[in-house]
Amino acid sequence: MRLATILALLPLPALAQVEQGPPNAPYQPAWENQTRAPELPATAVQATPFAGSLEHPWGIARLPDGSFLVTERPGRMRLVSPDGTLSDPIAGLPEVDAREQGGLLDVAVSPGFAQDRTVFWTYAKPMGQGLVATAAARGTLSEDGTRLTDVKDIFVQQPPSADPMHYGSRVVPDGQGHVFVTTGEHYDPEERWRAQDLSTTWGKVVRVNVDGTVPGDNPFVQGGGRPEVWTLGHRNVQGAAIDGQGRLWTIEHGPMGGDELNLSVPGTNYGWAEVSYGLNYDGTPVGTGQPRAEGFAEPNYYWDPVIAPGGMDFYGGTLFGDWRGDLLIGSLNPGGLVRIRLDGERVAGEKRMLPDLGRVRDVEELPDGSLLLLTDFEDGGIVRVTPG
Repeated sequence: MRLATILALLPLPALAQVEQGPPNAPYQPAWENQTRAPELPATAVQATPFAGSLEHPWGIARLPDGSFLVTERPGRMRLVSPDGTLSDPIAGLPEVDAREQGGLLDVAVSPGFAQDRTVFWTYAKPMGQGLVATAAARGTLSEDGTRLTDVKDIFVQQPPSADPMHYGSRVVPDGQGHVFVTTGEHYDPEERWRAQDLSTTWGKVVRVNVDGTVPGDNPFVQGGGRPEVWTLGHRNVQGAAIDGQGRLWTIEHGPMGGDELNLSVPGTNYGWAEVSYGLNYDGTPVGTGQPRAEGFAEPNYYWDPVIAPGGMDFYGGTLFGDWRGDLLIGSLNPGGLVRIRLDGERVAGEKRMLPDLGRVRDVEELPDGSLLLLTDFEDGGIVRVTPG
């Protein structure tokens, strides 16, 4: 027997996991690779500055002409030219509440932007007497890119909150006449039960028509003129993307451990704050003290310790070898970019990259297959990622 044949018959060593430190919680996953999946092979990448002087940038969206819209949390939206030049702030935006984690947040453009010039964004909406709510709005960008007109809220979270934290806030047009908006539960432990309450839109993914009306084609519409609750039982959903099959995936912040990646199946309850793979920040159990229970969906994947996820995108290019179809996630802590390899609805591998970038808030793929990443700092910016 040849040596090559003998080697082929030997058992292969288990692939190493991503180096990430000990977990906070004592829970075991429901299946192999639900957490700490094998580490994917390394790909040489390099990050170079693309645009700077952005104050806590939060969302980025590419326009058909090769320029970009980018938001800054204090309340500014700017155009970024293909060479990285920043415009003056775009006029016409509503007032935002920029306390704590609030402000101007995500931005997305209509799939028919070339014809309708429609822009969607989310923001922390001041509701009076110190109360705030996650809101989503739409407007029409002028031909010269200097002003938004016909501005209208298409979703306002109810009820408003006294806590300017955990807004969720990704906005994702589905190309079918709807917009998904992700929300959070505003952090207060005394209010976290609202994530399970269908009379509120705290800790939910909601779906509205592009004009803000309630869709009528889904059995999970809750009625009473309220927005359609697509899914519930979330903590703070700050990443959302649609895959090549048209399915929505979301990613949310856990507390001390328990960040979750979920395939967003309408009508599904993901368990917060009854069950969690993480612990409260003081080390006590969350809810029932169990990671799972009947009636709650298991996360497709979870992290403990956390990656503190930002925005995410499914990679569709070929510039980075075999990345096509992989999920690229911004990490706020420990920072950098996280790449996830899916096998159907399960995770087959994970890779951490570019940790020195620190807080990565959003990810945008360019037509040539390179990436733009937002770095969320007081003096933040945009970096371009290409093969190293």
